[in-house]
Amino acid sequence: MNRKQKRWRNRIIVALVIFAAVFAVEESGVLATLFGTPGDVYASFALFLVPYLIAGYKTLLEAARNIRRGDPFDEAFLMSVASLGAFAMVFFPETEPHMAEGAAVMLFYQVGELFQSYAVGQSRASIAAMMDIAPDYANIEKNGELEQVDPAEVATGTTIVVKPGERIPIDGVVTDGISQLDTAALTGESVPRHVEPGADVISGCINMTGVLRIKTTKPFGESTVSRILELVENASEKKARTENFITRFARVYTPVVTLSALALAIIPPLAGMGAWSDWILRGLTFLVVSCPCALVISVPLSFFGGIGGASRLGILVKGSNYLELLAHVDTVVFDKTGTLTNGTFNVVAIHPETGVDPDYVLSNAAYAEAFSDHPIAVSVRTAYSGEIDQARITEAREESGHGVSAHVDEHVVLVGNDKLMESHGIRWHECDLTGTILHVTVDGTYVGHIVIADVVKEDAEAAIRDLHAAGVRRCVMLTGDRQDVAQAVAERIGIDEVHAQLLPQDKVEAVERLLADEKDGAHLAFVGDGINDAPVLTRADVGIAMGAMGSDAAIEAADIVLMDDHPSKIASAMRVARKTMRIVWQNIVFALGVKILILVLAACGFANMWLAVFGDVGVAMIAILNAMRCMRIARD
Repeated sequence: MNRKQKRWRNRIIVALVIFAAVFAVEESGVLATLFGTPGDVYASFALFLVPYLIAGYKTLLEAARNIRRGDPFDEAFLMSVASLGAFAMVFFPETEPHMAEGAAVMLFYQVGELFQSYAVGQSRASIAAMMDIAPDYANIEKNGELEQVDPAEVATGTTIVVKPGERIPIDGVVTDGISQLDTAALTGESVPRHVEPGADVISGCINMTGVLRIKTTKPFGESTVSRILELVENASEKKARTENFITRFARVYTPVVTLSALALAIIPPLAGMGAWSDWILRGLTFLVVSCPCALVISVPLSFFGGIGGASRLGILVKGSNYLELLAHVDTVVFDKTGTLTNGTFNVVAIHPETGVDPDYVLSNAAYAEAFSDHPIAVSVRTAYSGEIDQARITEAREESGHGVSAHVDEHVVLVGNDKLMESHGIRWHECDLTGTILHVTVDGTYVGHIVIADVVKEDAEAAIRDLHAAGVRRCVMLTGDRQDVAQAVAERIGIDEVHAQLLPQDKVEAVERLLADEKDGAHLAFVGDGINDAPVLTRADVGIAMGAMGSDAAIEAADIVLMDDHPSKIASAMRVARKTMRIVWQNIVFALGVKILILVLAACGFANMWLAVFGDVGVAMIAILNAMRCMRIARD
């Protein structure tokens, strides 16, 4: 609890003590003995006015300011009018006095407001603690001594020093030192990551053991820590449809119930249906219970808590709208490489043509793939033991997503899949091994093929099983790999539908077709690495980027970002989303149900002001407690 909240709490405590003392005096009959009738009513008015003003003067001022601005219809206005109206019943001294109820309305409203402030503060503090990854300084070595500087002042290419226990302030590459990094704040994982010279490291991780010297590769403002903090801070701006509905509902609902309360207080007595004091009290009771604070506070708090709970698991949600969409996903589409598989390809076989040396096939493939960053190209170069002289390579280029071509020592080398061979009119051999097949030709002559295999992630099968258990109707895999390779992976992990040998533009078309098959109210999520799959991530109802530590493209393109490489986190994200939506609708149904019931009772004269206080403050506090459950997310 901060200083402002403590002062607020103390003021309420003083007001409650005075209220209790005045209430006891009134109930004991002392006022009637001292002042007679109706003097005791006026004495009660004066005494209850003291705790009322101590507790509620800020609410009265807020209501007055809003009236001056031309926007009067909010909770402060409703509470002010209702409580002042209860005190105004002093003009009907022949009726039972209601000053105690008037003071109680304001007191308990203030208790509820304080509780709401504390709950929102706890939710914000929870997210701040989970995402407490912002570094305070960066160490730069000058004249043999370390100097702490603002990370924003560190230029790209500067070498910084990170001591054990300190957070890495800026993304970079380790130039000296060996250590373990704690990535829990980013990924939710407790297993440390080993780093040594040459390793890429990102800001926000904690250096655990050795001293590291890191050459920065980005300015602080573009580093991972800054991007993530910006993402979390902006999440509240993208509201869910339910949240927007509640906001619009409150704008219409509040003036409607205010006018209804006014009509209830004036029209029946004008029609001769009873005493003015009776109908005014009914109108005031109606006004108190109609306050929509239970909805306008608990619903956004539920979404805020859900986003905070997800962040504890290393799942970053860009807005409550995406959390709501994810809760209704029934189709999950996966990219294969790097998503369901590790993306770490290995050359498992080289099958040369008769009379051709296997090294000749591999070396030509390695040279042709020399300038590609694709995992398959990297695996070919890794398998080749020789040094690649780039001066020998000219005119290296991609071939329509089917492979690469290059001139190596004036020889034209093609490396790629079946479609590449077909497009150049070259005959090739099928392979019985399951894996990615790279066909190699030199000057139009087929010299053999290389078999490359990827490794399925350990938790991929469990991820698909958990998604099906969560109610996902179908899991689909899209890949540019061969049909047999894709089918083998799909059968192993339980994928329902496979689309193979797709170009990047084909993946968008496949997602379009799957979206067209979706039922009303159901949504489709696409899961990819966020680098090669940006168009598909953008087109899906929910784009989920996985393994996105340090990936700017992933953070930009996706709606939900999983900071590690575990596909099982997708089911966790869905559980968080569905729990959040359950709590949101529990609060909506509970708050509206109780309020409608008490509103009817108030209009009929069966509800007093005390019941109205419960209908407002009590319902709000119960809804807020329920909303705070969204923050309690167990780590998998």
